[in-house]
Amino acid sequence: MRLTGTILGAALLASTASAGAHPHVFAEAKLDVEVEAGRSVKTLKHLWRFDELFSSTVLMEFDKNADLVLDAKELDAAALTIHASLAEYNYFQMVTVDGKDVAMTPPTRLNTSYQNNQLILQFETQPKAALPLAGKVSIGVYDPTFYTAIDFTDDEKIAVAGLPPGCTRAVVRPDPTMAIAQNQKRLTDAFFSDPAGTNLGKIFATRLELTCV
Repeated sequence: MRLTGTILGAALLASTASAGAHPHVFAEAKLDVEVEAGRSVKTLKHLWRFDELFSSTVLMEFDKNADLVLDAKELDAAALTIHASLAEYNYFQMVTVDGKDVAMTPPTRLNTSYQNNQLILQFETQPKAALPLAGKVSIGVYDPTFYTAIDFTDDEKIAVAGLPPGCTRAVVRPDPTMAIAQNQKRLTDAFFSDPAGTNLGKIFATRLELTCV
């Protein structure tokens, strides 16, 4: 993968990770899913709160006037770098219907703030085409490079507004051992050596499942 030339870019665009890789950046996440009246997913609203160590690295990189504060201009510069870094990875989003990937519209901008020594990132995305609540709609967040660990600390951090009658909501937190066992046939040498990378992180990702009848 390419590096952006900044410390932040290096963290978000780390070299392709192997199956034994471990995260270096940690973020607590919140996801709000908005359903419109037509029983379709309208918007995904993401909020990520990064760990203090990574956040301090961002502060050092973008605090151009060295006042130990990220002003609006400096926060905008950080947001632009993160936006470019995440674009290649669909902003760490995983959206599927009955196991098939759903294309998402990139966010027009990212909003950043710096509170209590932590960088906070917020953005919204929408499905490129109508995403009706039919079958099993699965929504999650994961870093395919394994460099960033994004954690929903409790199930209520993945919320749904406007879920219609006849639909159920479940938060799935895969057991790693079971996930590997269930996908053993896919985990071949060819899978791990694919130059395009792997989607192994999907099988470990916490996800919201919406099932409607």
